[in-house]
Amino acid sequence: MEEEFEFGFTEDPKFSVERYEEMIRNHDQYFFDAQAFENIIDYYIEKNDPAKALQVSEYARNQHPFAAVFLIKQAQLLVVTNRSTEAFAALDKAAMLEASDADIYIIRGNLYESMERNTEALENYEKALDLAEETDEILLHIAYVYQNMGDYDTAITYLKLCLKQNMENQDALYELAFCYDVLDNQQESVQFYQQYIDNEPYSYAAWYNLGNAYTKLSLFEKAIDAYDYAILIKDSFASAYFNKGNALVNLEKYAEAIDVYRETFEYEQPNADTYCAIGECYEKLEQMDEARSFYKKSVKMDPKLADAWFGIGVTLDFEERYFEALHFYKKALDLDIANADYWFAIADAEYKLGHLPEAESAYEKVVELNPLDVDAWLDYSSILYEQKRLASAIEVISSAIKNNPEAAELYYRMVAYLFAKGEYNEALNFLEMALTSDPEKHFILFDYLPQLQDNKVIVDIINRYTK
Repeated sequence: MEEEFEFGFTEDPKFSVERYEEMIRNHDQYFFDAQAFENIIDYYIEKNDPAKALQVSEYARNQHPFAAVFLIKQAQLLVVTNRSTEAFAALDKAAMLEASDADIYIIRGNLYESMERNTEALENYEKALDLAEETDEILLHIAYVYQNMGDYDTAITYLKLCLKQNMENQDALYELAFCYDVLDNQQESVQFYQQYIDNEPYSYAAWYNLGNAYTKLSLFEKAIDAYDYAILIKDSFASAYFNKGNALVNLEKYAEAIDVYRETFEYEQPNADTYCAIGECYEKLEQMDEARSFYKKSVKMDPKLADAWFGIGVTLDFEERYFEALHFYKKALDLDIANADYWFAIADAEYKLGHLPEAESAYEKVVELNPLDVDAWLDYSSILYEQKRLASAIEVISSAIKNNPEAAELYYRMVAYLFAKGEYNEALNFLEMALTSDPEKHFILFDYLPQLQDNKVIVDIINRYTK
């Protein structure tokens, strides 16, 4: 009579799991072939139960002591449960049984990579490359190691090799964008993604990364086109809508940006950043009630989002509600103490409330954090000038010029202060410097000290430069 089953027949995985669980319940010993054990282990891995999967691998090793596969599975599970010493030991045993299994070196490489033992990680990944059939994931890991070592150029080489093996590897596409970003090499990034798209026109990730590279080059129209292609290919791609919205904001197309930001809500839960971005668009459109309502939604979702608290302040400031604005500016500042823009807004609001000492110390903070902010230097010195503290005002402008030697406005302001203090010769020196720097801006001087328009010496000097 013929055998009931064919040679090499493997039972249904579900049945294997039931038999295994029955064996455990009965404290018995059933025999399973190697494939059945693999199926049972995979079942528990999928159920996210590494402890049970490990237990099965022990049984499997006892029944199949020469099958390296169970030592490899065991090592994987030990990695997941953070038992790296045992994982290394299991891999060493597996290598004695079957030294040509690429997984041994991949897992060992992962372990070394997580320990930042980069040289050993690379050695193992290189070995795995020689043995594995599919190498894109290994090449990706080699790129990660080079990134950890700060060698982004080599990382790029391996990411490109990875994509050559598998054009669909999304992680490699994003990592590549990250490396180009760190190297501030957007030109090359654009070139790469354009070439890539020539071969893979339907890769939404490539279009998206191309859009990001154009954005960083401030080519916002081109960026929008690229995001549109990404959306066309994958219409649920929320990040592409969000970044397209940002590009429209940069082109000052605020109403369009609002529509695009709102589209993200169809594909993902609204989040604080998007609410904040919509609030900012309404603020730019001077629709302050709408702006404030979106900023409030934003802080409700994420009370730590400083920009949204700041935005509420800006809307109140616009309505001349300076005292209330100040409260929200300070909330933003608590979350981001070194933000020069927040200090600037506080300084301005304190000044409008007539709190000069507070305004002065806030301006001092602005120029300390951002010495290239010419407006802040001008406002800071202005407060001192208004209080007739001419020597201090001159000192502040002199520091401003040291930090911003190209800014003509500062020289003109210095002329005004020196005249007010009666230091005419010095004032005329600075006037020559100001006119050399930018003769068109001489009106700044008359805005500040209108009486100088009647001063023949000054008018003659200006005419020499502007005629």
